[in-house]
Amino acid sequence: MILPRRDVLKGMTLGAGSVLLSPILSKMQAFAAGQVVAPKRFVFVVESNGVPPQQMLLEGMQRKDFEGKPGRPFLDVSLADKALPMSLEPVARWKDRVTIVQGISGRVCGGGHSNNFMALGAFGGGRGNGNGESTKINGETVDGALARQIPGIFPHVGIGMSKRPENNVIYNISAEGPDRPLPTVVSPTFAYASLFGSVAEGQSKELFVANSNLLDFMRDDIRRVESRLAAPEREQLGSYLETYESLRNRQSRLNEVEHTLRKHAPVASDKYTSPVEIDRLDAMFDIGACALISGLTNVMTISSAAGIRDFDVTFTGLGIKKDKHQIGHGSSDGGRTYLELYNMMRRWHFDRIAELMAKLERVPEGDGTMLDNTLIIYLSDGADSHHSRCWEWPMVMLGNLGGRLRTGRYIDYPSYGTKGHRTISNMYTTLLQLAGADVEFFGQVDTNLAGIETHGRLEELLA
Repeated sequence: MILPRRDVLKGMTLGAGSVLLSPILSKMQAFAAGQVVAPKRFVFVVESNGVPPQQMLLEGMQRKDFEGKPGRPFLDVSLADKALPMSLEPVARWKDRVTIVQGISGRVCGGGHSNNFMALGAFGGGRGNGNGESTKINGETVDGALARQIPGIFPHVGIGMSKRPENNVIYNISAEGPDRPLPTVVSPTFAYASLFGSVAEGQSKELFVANSNLLDFMRDDIRRVESRLAAPEREQLGSYLETYESLRNRQSRLNEVEHTLRKHAPVASDKYTSPVEIDRLDAMFDIGACALISGLTNVMTISSAAGIRDFDVTFTGLGIKKDKHQIGHGSSDGGRTYLELYNMMRRWHFDRIAELMAKLERVPEGDGTMLDNTLIIYLSDGADSHHSRCWEWPMVMLGNLGGRLRTGRYIDYPSYGTKGHRTISNMYTTLLQLAGADVEFFGQVDTNLAGIETHGRLEELLA
């Protein structure tokens, strides 16, 4: 018997899969009843070692960098008839939802090889080591603040990759308050068990940990639910569950990686336990997509070797033999310049971002899809260069949050000290307001910008 669409959950008893299925079914029930309140979601993808501003330029564009000197004017260019930079080509399909943001500064963060917690916190940490780097946490980071504003079952999920595969958890870029870091899980196996193992307790939890196939573990619940759903809801449930299929294949995808220096692909391996860094990060993107789609969290941070302890990672899976520290100092490798290597590594990240966007786009939500209500923000903990001084902090935003953002644009703010210049504090204030927070400033004021408006949101980004 098929239950009325609005009564799909009434009287339904779920088993071990209830933690995952209940949010999905509750959302489906709300949509069927016309009570649609789609949550806003924010995903931060943070790569180490800086994003050179010149690599974010559109085809045919010329730009002078004014480090600490006023002069560069405001620029707002449509992407409609422009080619994206090489490293952003994987997301060209969604070009109308892409916003490249240049020119905003973060001088309060200090600079160095990594700004650690300051990158998402927009605060200072003191001089720290001899390079000006500090791991001091003087406040909450924007992902921590968003997690408090729009909490999920897990208010914040931090996952990523460390150069040290023996680690399970590190503390590097996210915090919920002063001296209160949030964890970044860097072991895919540990992340998988921690997130999806929440569906069970006791003996059932042990069974889950032993069973690598999430769908097999939830099989009985899924069958029970499907038998009581109307056709539209069965189709929608199928869209949700399709994403879990990505967890079934734990094999390396190194053979599929393009734009690398490899001549001979390494042997495919279990990417959850692989010594190859991009295998483990690839697995984390799969896990992250499932966590978002199952409703476990609304705020996620994916760290690609961010933080001072991992910034010199080597992307061996791309056939690169030099570590990021050497590349940052201008070293070439395999006949490619350091800028070409930067592009190649960044493109790999945008391949993963494109896959995440495609998965979200396949899941119905209200009158659209989950992608419509998700904003992905790509940046580096190193701001604009390897030895950054944070004069600029290039970012790429992907998504429009249901039309609240004006997208498909390249926006370049006036250079530091010029009227109209803005900071990463303005960016993070904008994100918090989009999430519904009543805040006019986030982070720490740059006292060297006297006479420059550093409070408020970035009005130029809003629809």
